[in-house]
Amino acid sequence: FILIMSHFSTIKTKIKHKPQLIEALELLQYDVQENIELINPLDHQHEKVKVDISIGDNIGFRLNNNGEYELVADIQTWNQPIPPKRFIEKVTQQYARMTLHNTVKAKGFKIEEEWEMDDNSIELTVSRWV
Repeated sequence: FILIMSHFSTIKTKIKHKPQLIEALELLQYDVQENIELINPLDHQHEKVKVDISIGDNIGFRLNNNGEYELVADIQTWNQPIPPKRFIEKVTQQYARMTLHNTVKAKGFKIEEEWEMDDNSIELTVSRWV
């Protein structure tokens, strides 16, 4: 007899802008949905959590009181190919990339080249006619 205790956990992030978070998740090839209720199938009471952005039935992001999006997921039934900590790192990197792209474009620059370095940093070459 095995008893599986399972519930949603939250992991804090520094992500504050919903459009860039959605762009980041889409860049990582996730099917993004908004304003969904996550349901935990292993919880016999079918625990539900409302999230602002979801990528499936049991992983999402919700805005917390600090104005930051936190990851909401059942860590025990995590079914992604990478661990939660690495997932957050990848999402945060793409979020930073989208924030940088939007800032550069808003200031009238054009992205000429972009490289992802071995240390996972991103380098951009931008230009603007003056």
